[in-house]
This record gives sequence, structure tokens and C-alpha cells, in this order.
Amino acid sequence: MTQDKILILDFGSQVTQLIARRVREAHVYSELHPYDMPIADIKAFAPKGIILSGGPNSVYDSDYQADPAILDLGVPILGICYGMQWMAHTLGGTVSPGDQREFGYARVETEDSTLTQEIYDDAPNQLDVWMSHGDKVTGLPEGFRRVGHTPSCPIAIMEHADKHLYGVQFHPEVTHTKQGSALIHRFVLDIAAAKPSWTMPNYIDEAVAKIRQQVGSDEVILGLSGGVDSSVAAALIHRAIGNQLTCVFVDHGLLRYKEAEMVMDMFARNLGVNVIHVDASGEFMRKLAGVTDPEQKRKIIGAEFVEVFQQEAGKRQNARWLAQGTIYPDVIESAGAKTNKAHAIKSHHNVGGLPETLNLSLLEPLRDLFKDEVRQLGVALGLPREMVYRHPFPGPGLGVRILGEVKREYADLLRRADHIFIEELRNTVDAEGVSWYDNTSQAFAVFLPVKSVGVMGDGRTYEYVVALRAVVTSDFMTAHWAELPYSLLGRVSNRIINEVRGINRVVYDVSGKPPATIEWE
Repeated sequence: MTQDKILILDFGSQVTQLIARRVREAHVYSELHPYDMPIADIKAFAPKGIILSGGPNSVYDSDYQADPAILDLGVPILGICYGMQWMAHTLGGTVSPGDQREFGYARVETEDSTLTQEIYDDAPNQLDVWMSHGDKVTGLPEGFRRVGHTPSCPIAIMEHADKHLYGVQFHPEVTHTKQGSALIHRFVLDIAAAKPSWTMPNYIDEAVAKIRQQVGSDEVILGLSGGVDSSVAAALIHRAIGNQLTCVFVDHGLLRYKEAEMVMDMFARNLGVNVIHVDASGEFMRKLAGVTDPEQKRKIIGAEFVEVFQQEAGKRQNARWLAQGTIYPDVIESAGAKTNKAHAIKSHHNVGGLPETLNLSLLEPLRDLFKDEVRQLGVALGLPREMVYRHPFPGPGLGVRILGEVKREYADLLRRADHIFIEELRNTVDAEGVSWYDNTSQAFAVFLPVKSVGVMGDGRTYEYVVALRAVVTSDFMTAHWAELPYSLLGRVSNRIINEVRGINRVVYDVSGKPPATIEWE
């Protein structure tokens, strides 16, 4: 790669990959590597700048130490949270346990510096940031100066301008830090002087070349769900190897309303991609019977998907690869990142856990991309906007939107309720004429396996409950619940209760991420 690059060394933060996303927003290529990446490899990578991530440990934990030689490379370095503490500790400063921890919003008072100049929120020399730390820097290393503080954190920003070394105790990578992107872009574009030459058209060229090199003359089997990720993966791989790609669309009985018809029409008839439609709903439902644990459901669905792919691959003599639409957030939440240091939140059916008996090698061309990057890639590949900007749909489908045991009856009820919700979101616009479907990042219904008493006409009902979930997010790592109009929610509720026999109560989820996840399971 000839483009300028930023290296991110990961100390185990759950939001480290957001740093990569912020760097890429500046059109500069970045890669994430473990904190203990050998210095020889770092030199070979030739980064224009290095960013040290946050992490859950103390700098006094000897297992979480980068090579101090990176501080002598003459390359600009930005330390974030733990990264700042490690830099200060390594260079002779003092890091102490905090007598008052900071988690959440904080206001930093700043002084003019190379990093913060002309970057502020409500007033000059003020930054609204997101903190998440216990330890803090209490003594500066030689040659550094303090350029930011809060009432409980005496050194919130430090810099050694001559050596281009910078540290921030807060997290500029999360959207809660209002000027976070501006600070990261200042470091990447101005301090590190990286050229903004990384774009999706360039990425396509590199990805196509890499796929062709990996695959050669082999055939590839891709599990097509109809969601954004697998659809873009299919388009990219098809661009690279054409008819060597065969997509297997598995109907597991847990799809959205009329999903099978839509997928077959879009890919097989409009894009010329070879798609095999497999109805395996009976086998999926049989294996899910009686299972209530979310993780077990995910594993069963994932294992059954692999089984179907193996069967289809066995019918194709030259098939050697299983392609998946795995993206960065899947890897992060499964603690499957390259460092293996993040704490697992939940497993994803397409990340890890594949059986050793799988006779196919994995091809995951989107593994290092975030959702918004995948959408940009889809547009650059020429896919229809309505396909690329469909709301995400999990690989296990309605299996993780039916709480507890999965039954065909529940799936049928949920499918119809979900369709009504999405239909009303598409048909209702805001004051600017934008549909509420486009105003939300992800929206869906969740089936709750409980019954409540209701009344219809003069009769008593005792039927099921569905919850509506709609969120707004830019990166799917953090999310806010969508403030939908009451009139819209009321109309959705009335339609579901009147049109879906078996449901008599509708509730709305107003939880953010964190502390909740976007999906319920």
C-alpha cells in the first residue's frame, strides 16, 4: 500500500476500533494491531503517526506494556486514556490510582496547544468530553506540559510539542466527546501530516486484487442473508471473480416479511449473481425447539448455517472458500479482534466457533470495515441505495428477536408486526420531508414470550406482547433511542393490535447503548 497510514496499538478498550473509524473519516488508512507489536514490524509498517488506545488495566500491569522504543521513532504519537498513562509512566511521569473516578461527561479546561488550538465547544478553552478512567496522570514526564484539566483530573491533556508526543485522558473516539473527531483529525492531518488519500474506490481496487490473489481459480460459496453486509460482500466478490461465486440463500424460517422473494429478485434476476435458494426452516426450528438461552440459540443457528453451506459446497467440486459478511462490530462484540484482549459482550454466529471439520477456508473481505464504510462501499460498487441503506438485520434473524424459545407461531406473529412498524416508518415523514425510516439507523420489533390481559370490543383477551426498538447511531458501537413522534407510535400500535391476531399490547424501548445492546439478545 502506497497511501499514508496511521498505526493504532490496542491495549484492550471496547471502543478501540472507533479510533480507526475516526481516522478513516479523515480519508487516511489505519490499521489496528496489538499493543506489543514488535518494533521491527512497526518500522516496516512505516506509520505517519501512532495512536495508543485505552484499556481496562493499570500501567503497573506488566502484561500490558508496549515497546518503549516506539517513543524514540520520531513519529508523532497520541495516547488515549491508558495510552496516555502508559506514555507518562514509561517516560518517568507519575500515574496514581484515582480517589475519585470519572465515568461519563466531563468539561476540560484547556490551554492553547498544537493539538487543541481553535478546537472548543461552548466557549474558547473548553471541551465537553467523555471520561472512563480510575487511574490518572499526576506527575508530568520531563519536557511535557499540561494543556488540559478537570476538577478531579489535574492532567487531562499533556503534550511534548518538540517530540510530537500527546496524551488525552478522555476518549475522543466516541461521539459523546463533541470535538473528538476534530482532535483526532488535527493529530492525523496536521501533526502527523498524513495525506487524505484513502477512499472507497481505492479500497475496491485493493480488495478486488486481494480476493483474486487469495481465491485464484477456486469457487466461493457465500452465505447471503439479504442484509447490508452479506449483500455488499457478494457484490464485491462478484466484482472480483464473477461466476466463481455462488451465493447460498438459506431460509431458516426466521426472515423478515417476504425476505426470500426480495433477495432472489434483487440478486439472481437484477444483478446476475448465481443464487441457490435453500428452504431449511424445518430443520432450524427442530434444533431450536426448547432452547431459551440466547448464546445457545446463536450457536445452534450458526452451526446449522455451516452445515447447510457444507452440504451445498459438497455439490460443487471446485468450492474451496466460504465467504461471510463479517464486519468490525461483529468482531469487537465477540472479542475476536486481533488482540483478543477485549471482554466478550455476545457471540456472533459468523465470528469464531466454526468447526474444525469445515472443509472451506474463510473469505471475509469486509472484516475491517464499519457499517457506514460498508454502505459507502456498496454505493461505490453501484448497488441500489434502497439495498445499501436497509436497516441491519442480524444473521440469526428473528431468532434473536424472539425472547426465549423460538417457535414458528412466534416468528409468524413477529414478522407481521415488524413489517407494520417498518411500513409506517417508511410512510411517515418529518418536517423536512425525510422518512422516519431514514431518520433511524435500525428499527425492529421484538417478541416477548409473556401474555397480558386486554379487552377488545366487549371481550377479554389474553395475548402476547411486542416491543418496538428504534435507535439512532453513526457507528453501531454506541446508540441513542430514536425519539419517534407519539402519533407514529400510536398508529403502529393500533395497526399491530388490530391486524395481528395474537398480540394485544405494544411497548417502546427507550434504552441506549450502552448500557443496553441494540438487539435484545
